[in-house]
Amino acid sequence: MPHRRDVIGLCLNVAVMLFSTGWSGAGSANPSYAIAMHGKPALPADFSQMPYANPDAPKGGRLVQGVSGSFDSLNPFIVKGLALQQIRGFVVESLMARGNDEPFTLYGLLADSIDTDEARTYATFHLNPLARFSDGQPVHADDVLFSWQLLRDKGRPNHRQYYSKVATAEAINERTVRFDFGGARDRELPLILGLMPILPKHAIDAATFEQTSMTAPLGSGPYRVTAVKPGASVTLTRNPDYWGRALPVNRGLWNFDEIRFDFYREANSQFEAFKRGLYDFRVETEPLRWHAGYDFPAARNGRLIRESIKTGLPAPSEYLVFNTRRPVFSDIHVREALTLLFDFEWINRNYFFGLYSRAGGFFAGSELSAYARPADERERALLKPFGSALRQDILDGSYRLPVTDGSGRDRKALRAALALLSQAGYELDGTVLRDRSTGVPLAFEILVTTRDQERIALTYARDLKRAGIEVTVRSVDAVQFDQRRLAFDFDMIQNRWDQSLSPGNEQSFYWGSEATDIQGTRNYMGAKNPAVDAMIAALLEARSRPDFVDAVRALDRALMSGFYVIPVYNVREQWIARWNRIERPEATALTGYLPETWWQRPPKPSQ
Repeated sequence: MPHRRDVIGLCLNVAVMLFSTGWSGAGSANPSYAIAMHGKPALPADFSQMPYANPDAPKGGRLVQGVSGSFDSLNPFIVKGLALQQIRGFVVESLMARGNDEPFTLYGLLADSIDTDEARTYATFHLNPLARFSDGQPVHADDVLFSWQLLRDKGRPNHRQYYSKVATAEAINERTVRFDFGGARDRELPLILGLMPILPKHAIDAATFEQTSMTAPLGSGPYRVTAVKPGASVTLTRNPDYWGRALPVNRGLWNFDEIRFDFYREANSQFEAFKRGLYDFRVETEPLRWHAGYDFPAARNGRLIRESIKTGLPAPSEYLVFNTRRPVFSDIHVREALTLLFDFEWINRNYFFGLYSRAGGFFAGSELSAYARPADERERALLKPFGSALRQDILDGSYRLPVTDGSGRDRKALRAALALLSQAGYELDGTVLRDRSTGVPLAFEILVTTRDQERIALTYARDLKRAGIEVTVRSVDAVQFDQRRLAFDFDMIQNRWDQSLSPGNEQSFYWGSEATDIQGTRNYMGAKNPAVDAMIAALLEARSRPDFVDAVRALDRALMSGFYVIPVYNVREQWIARWNRIERPEATALTGYLPETWWQRPPKPSQ
């Protein structure tokens, strides 16, 4: 029988071992290689690769991407400047990596495991001992805490919003960080922190972090910035000493030795450059061009490959967005009337070759959509406190977007719109619609930046003219458009919000009340709606997938009831064109195309 002192000594040794490996004390769960928002991760602990990657993809070559607009910064984590967003992911990594074949699941990257409890009141991340920044320095817990504090205090509005929800954070040891949430009812927080960009404490000056810079932040990712031509191009070179190249999440990814981003300020010149082979692939967004613009030799002989890719995500949708901060759009009757006057049927036939469909709401084509679907008991319970702000036809699923006769002169739609405008205090004075009390005409400006946007806006302006409404269409370049959009300096714009199958904290960034007056958020509509805020809170609290789906549908109904946007069209597929020197895996991820999984076609062996 061992001596009592030996037993005590053994216990102390075990305690030291547990502490040194990151054990976080009472209430700690077993470390997990992955975490899912709802349910369990799809891949087992011993997975060898992502299902959409080719682990045998050859390395080497160069990928050139064409980018619209310009840039004046290489720091995508701050509000100031127009930054190259691809720095995030290619150069700067996060604690965990997203599985793109699942609604929202993270797998180990800089952190090889995570602890949390059933209620998700905390999250403990255990760093991979191999993790290194590109200068060779190890990634430590202090770097994680530094990044959290820096982005919480000086990062973009979404970072400040997300990371401020953490009550306390501490380094358990040099490879273990624990975040406690202080009772915050947000089950997504562990995943949000898992996607936090990690910056090196030793190479970042916090005092100057918010200033735009042409020096890229040092990261731990597979690439480093090696060349910059201001406003023209940025070149990334694969780091031969990249620490994470053998991780299962990275097998078959990051295959090009060099990736260059070339910037174009004008859309037509960008397409002409693509036709000449000056960059390797493009995501086509103009139906006319997709329908008829690829009739050139390379496309006909197979050197250029066109693909229509269906994803498993809610259909991306384009909207005409009312800036409700402007008095002209403050009345919901005006916004609904202007929705009635949008002739989708004419536009789709004459401009889009019938390639588009249209649905209401913000999650079209998925189980999350409330459009044309009656609310169940759970949804009604969530929305009951806000009954007066909800449309009954949206609640019972009978509401439909207006369908015109496609003539461009639908008199029924015009009569219905004028009746609503009358309720808002407007009446026709000859050919001009005026406010009864002030005599001021109803007039506004639509800000556009692409040819498609301009055509839609001009057609819409023509239709509104029949109702006595004067609309000016102002076309600006991509840089100015982005600047004005971020500053909410517009009456109406066309915009797109891409949605996942697991919407979460970003919904507050899109249309939460706190985001309304913060420039740089994506609440372009200026929504300030208690029902919307409550439904965002409900989806963040949901523990089961059914409760989550109900909360998202309830959010969809609250947004639809506000008539903040005019749905323009839904995009059913991704349109991709690439030169055949670039190859991609046969499998496509749930999220669609992923250039990080592509590679350069090896040269054919000589005869």
